[in-house]
Amino acid sequence: MTDDTATLLECDNVVKRFGSLAAVDGMSLTVRQGEVVGIGGPNGAGKTTFFDVVTGVTPATDGRIVFDGHDIAGLGADRICQLGIARTFQLNAAFESLTVRENIDIAAYFGRSRRAIPGIRLGKDVREQTDEALAFVGLADKADAAVGQLPVLDRKLLMIAGAIATKPKLLFLDEPVGGLNTTEIDHIIGLVERLKADGLTVVLIEHVMRFLLALSSRVLIMHHGKKIFEGLPTEVAEDPVVVETYLGEATRKRLKSFFADGEVGA
Repeated sequence: MTDDTATLLECDNVVKRFGSLAAVDGMSLTVRQGEVVGIGGPNGAGKTTFFDVVTGVTPATDGRIVFDGHDIAGLGADRICQLGIARTFQLNAAFESLTVRENIDIAAYFGRSRRAIPGIRLGKDVREQTDEALAFVGLADKADAAVGQLPVLDRKLLMIAGAIATKPKLLFLDEPVGGLNTTEIDHIIGLVERLKADGLTVVLIEHVMRFLLALSSRVLIMHHGKKIFEGLPTEVAEDPVVVETYLGEATRKRLKSFFADGEVGA
């Protein structure tokens, strides 16, 4: 397979301006099928805004975005999802008064094609997609629970379940382990590893370096809307600009030690 046929997403010189502020300033990124690409950087670097632009939450000011052969710049979030890009959010976005199952039913029903508002009964395909997604993330036994009563980990899992219920080709995860403890982070690591093993392509944002570097085959670091680094996880702590801008000397030493020991630490 050539690089051209393996390319799933290509972003070329993407810009997002809010007045005179360039929140995303000339970002270019190529994602190939089966990759897990990690994006890090300080708060305010433009990471989530870049996700918002690619997934249609907000339109790009300039630049080219091609997904699976489709020019998606300017398309709405619903159409981009139906073409095969799903995402989660930093905040726990869900319909609080509905059950876990009802939330995933909505994602499975609307996430793959343009549909009218459903009647009382959903099709067998939607039910099967919902059951599969809930089982995958481990929420099957909480399918009838009200979302408003869920703890933080289950809310994170709910968003991932909703995303994968749309049967995406590319999954964007925005800080999927923010606010979680070490055991919970390990649980999410296991889920992403299983998604990768199933052939799903993933782009993720995360500040928890143990998570970011353990999963990513390639890492980007953003600052002031620009990409300041792109390379292997083992190279992140070796880049002087990244160390000065983002990691700091103490984290650099920790990461070097963890890699030397054959593991990645937080």
